[in-house]
Amino acid sequence: MCGIVGYTGPQPAVPLLLEGLRHLEYRGYDSAGLAVVSANGHLEIRKAAGRLDRLTESLKVAPIHGRVGVGHTRWATHGRPSDENAHPHTDCTGRVCVVHNGVVENYRELRDQLLAQGHHFTSETDTEVLAHLIEVELTELPEASDGEGPRLLTACRKALDRVEGLYAIAAVSLDDPDLIVGARSRAPLIVGLSAEGNFLASDVPAVLGETRRVVRLKEQDLVALRPDSVLIVDRYGRQRERAVDVVTWDRTAAEKAGYPHFFLKEVYEQPEALERTCAGRLVDDHVVLPELSGLDVESIRRVVLTGCGSAYHACLMARYAFEAWLRLPVDVDMGSELRYRDVALDPSVLCIAVSQSGETADTLAAFELARAHGAQCVALTNSVGSAITSLADHVVYQHSGPEVAVVSSKTFTGQLTTLLLIGLALAERVGRATPVSLQKVVGALTDLPRSVQEALATAQDSSRIAERHAHVNRLLFLGRGVGYPTALEGALKLKEISYIHAEGYPAGELKHGPLALVEPGSLVVVLATRSATLGKLISNIEEVRARGGSIIAITSRGDDLIAPHADEIIRVPETVELVSPVVNVVPMQLLAYYAAVARGCDPDKPRNLAKSVTVE
Repeated sequence: MCGIVGYTGPQPAVPLLLEGLRHLEYRGYDSAGLAVVSANGHLEIRKAAGRLDRLTESLKVAPIHGRVGVGHTRWATHGRPSDENAHPHTDCTGRVCVVHNGVVENYRELRDQLLAQGHHFTSETDTEVLAHLIEVELTELPEASDGEGPRLLTACRKALDRVEGLYAIAAVSLDDPDLIVGARSRAPLIVGLSAEGNFLASDVPAVLGETRRVVRLKEQDLVALRPDSVLIVDRYGRQRERAVDVVTWDRTAAEKAGYPHFFLKEVYEQPEALERTCAGRLVDDHVVLPELSGLDVESIRRVVLTGCGSAYHACLMARYAFEAWLRLPVDVDMGSELRYRDVALDPSVLCIAVSQSGETADTLAAFELARAHGAQCVALTNSVGSAITSLADHVVYQHSGPEVAVVSSKTFTGQLTTLLLIGLALAERVGRATPVSLQKVVGALTDLPRSVQEALATAQDSSRIAERHAHVNRLLFLGRGVGYPTALEGALKLKEISYIHAEGYPAGELKHGPLALVEPGSLVVVLATRSATLGKLISNIEEVRARGGSIIAITSRGDDLIAPHADEIIRVPETVELVSPVVNVVPMQLLAYYAAVARGCDPDKPRNLAKSVTVE
């Protein structure tokens, strides 16, 4: 998510910054920019919305020269993609410049404080407050060093003490022109060490053309880079030593952070992505979604959820929560079906459309239909400024970061988590759910990144099971309650990347047709984590076993009820039932991945599929 590059040394900075940014393009971005301390002592900034080529062209027209600078590719979170919102951002004096990855959760509060002190802002971003905070701290420091390192380092450290959220930053100042300061909190940042200067970057590929010696900054580290020195301190200003790693990967492998495929990398990025999704939205057992403050909740009599593919499955899962918390009828439609139905839509309907790209043609058409009938329209997307945002009355961003693999992993779990946040926010306002039940869900969402991290520990079991059964031609996925749409998502993943025919069914429907497919040797994956219907599910499992079928059961850790009834067990951490699909889908993603690899398929580029379906 976003890309940072910084350089200080004897070489011209601009070519190095552009080359570094180009090797971070795989992370996804909507604008790019750089700032260079020029030879004549000015801070020269160039930035442009769109592809990196636009920035490169602007530098050809108006070149800048200097040996210290920072560059950035932005994936919009606060503020639409535009030249003004592209990074870098400066303070009021134009002497401090910052680039930033992450989310400043309390930026509204900080911005209001700064406005009251006479500061003015030129963008819609949360990042700009960082430059102003650093300016404030610099003005309050004595001219001489305070003994804690360079003044800019101290000012950044003090400014970041006021910041809530996750960030990686790089800052430069005309007051110390050969210095770059970096800092990280829950977002990656590395230092590249070279005889020809030093580098700062959000990921290794940005520096591999110049050095293979890197230092991976640890949580809450700050770093001061000069052409011939590196100083690392913790959040209290205490000097720290960090190990130097020698990178042995080539650049393509580095872009994947050592993972063999982007899909697997993105599966493992889910804890961090979910942390971004929930950042600033779970406060004191409550959900804070100011994006929905203008929604007329009292007039809502029915909810319609719509999406395509995995987004549709997220809607199906969310329906259980919305019905339980809002006590309202909830319809779920594929965008491709809703657009052609003569569906009852009116101003009493709340329509929530889910699209990762914000450009899915069928979902856009369904959303336009709802809007034409006067429904209140909420868009849930991962892409700031996308087409769906212009159609919506309200927009909620999932902040999952870019996905390179065609099939959805972290964006799916981000969609479902964001839908749960929306449901909780609405439930608190309409007051139809008990506070105790809502608090349990808030607690589960707060713990979700950790729970998903623990679920990733099932990789070894998933790999072993997938390789053992990769030869099968068809599978059934079964679940009850929220386990049913989870089974649909598991079957979809297996179809998409391993080309095994798989179907998801409600377990209670076995005797109404699917049981005819079960014969000796048949393989069935069952979502059997703790739930209100677990006892019923055991009966369904036995129906399969009685006909010679084999069971792969995904169960809750510490629950031994299923073990006697299954041939293979994958154990995941237990969570609240309505939140469980976010955790339970992880081993199914891993099963699909390892099955694809065992069958010689490319998990990143499945045949006949595209990342964003922009035509009907």
